[in-house]
Amino acid sequence: MRKWLYRLFIELTNHSLSSKLLASFARSRLSAPLIPSYAKIYHINQEEMEKSLKNYKTLQQLFVRRLKAGTRPVDADEHAVVSPVDAVIEEMGTIQETSEIMVKGKPYSIAEMLGSAEAAQPYVNGFFFILYLSPSHYHRIHSPISGVIEKQWTLGRKSYPVNRLGLKYGRRPLEKNYRLITEVTAGGKRMAIVKVGAMFVNSIELTHKGDRLVKGEEMAYFSFGSTVVLLFERGSFTPDPRIAAPMPIKVGERLGYWR
Repeated sequence: MRKWLYRLFIELTNHSLSSKLLASFARSRLSAPLIPSYAKIYHINQEEMEKSLKNYKTLQQLFVRRLKAGTRPVDADEHAVVSPVDAVIEEMGTIQETSEIMVKGKPYSIAEMLGSAEAAQPYVNGFFFILYLSPSHYHRIHSPISGVIEKQWTLGRKSYPVNRLGLKYGRRPLEKNYRLITEVTAGGKRMAIVKVGAMFVNSIELTHKGDRLVKGEEMAYFSFGSTVVLLFERGSFTPDPRIAAPMPIKVGERLGYWR
């Protein structure tokens, strides 16, 4: 019953009109009076923000805020793979032979997530991370490695929630939601950075130009809390033994090592 009620509520609210209205409100100055309470409710760390709270004129501006220089140092080990976002590591593990990953006890298809079995094949027996960004998190996305962008594409139109309830009860949001996929190669091996849109606001804005990425460099931002899925080609990645799920992590902190 809980699962049915959850899905009914989401289906009733998951329409393009509600998404547009919410996005429009967040970008308007009508949202400004909500900024102080939003910052308080979500315990926004104002000390690390690039600007003071009073300088943000809309909720949208606060969502996509930048941080002060040096706030997120990037692991200097040349082989280190770092977190692209401030997030909670919700799940991590090996991608199965069936090209599925287990998230909250539920199988998700990498082939569906990437759009084809062919796109998923290099990642079978590889490694994955699910990184969830709540509304309280810094929403900008940075490159986890230095490499070359080989391909970039979008899929999906839905905007189901990608929080814990969404992953548990939702209609496969990692496969159905709007998502922007960036495939990066380094040293002859590849990884996919899957940026998944969140409930109501499916905006993922690219900020990086060109086809070369530097580890820790900004790539894009979410207009609301969401999820990043990292997929590593088999034989390309070894997780840091200190990393576990669930646990918080910040941009630039080490997830493991590129092999």
